[in-house]
Amino acid sequence: MEAVPINIPLDRKTIKELTAGTPVLISGTVYTARDAAHKRLIEALKRRETLPFPLKGQTIYYTGPSPARPGRVIGSAGPTTSGRMDIYTPRLLSAGLKAMIGKGQRSAEVRAALQKYKAIYFIAIGGAGALLAQAIKKATVVAYDDLGPEAVRELTVENFPAIVANDIYGNDLFEQGRAQYRKEKG
Repeated sequence: MEAVPINIPLDRKTIKELTAGTPVLISGTVYTARDAAHKRLIEALKRRETLPFPLKGQTIYYTGPSPARPGRVIGSAGPTTSGRMDIYTPRLLSAGLKAMIGKGQRSAEVRAALQKYKAIYFIAIGGAGALLAQAIKKATVVAYDDLGPEAVRELTVENFPAIVANDIYGNDLFEQGRAQYRKEKG
């Protein structure tokens, strides 16, 4: 299947068209956040504070990039395991987050929240951080600089390769893969 070019922030039409298993090339603005940043975002929401970036309609990439080499905008920027963010994700989705990029399967609670809030979960290839970094054209720390590699960054990406793992219809690429394997093993 050929990769579908998409622009983010995602609009409703695009979200409706994306289904589990669809390869995509993402272009637009993505924000990075890992465990520590997620905890701070949730605390800020609880205190009803303004978040350091607009959450509504946005995409968060679960990565903590390595330092940029001379002449580069960012170092290796591979995905981290998404399950570590599962305790925070439903709350961020309820606040308007529309997509996440990471690696690995999500919990039943997150998959239900993706359906409820009409959001998408993309997976990127783990171990390919140097290759993925080539799709990142600009990187700027926008919050929590004290977290070092885990600071929140605003990234401008062009043709960032990913695959839809969970869609708004409840489809799960991981479950589909296991079902296909069982079918083939007979």
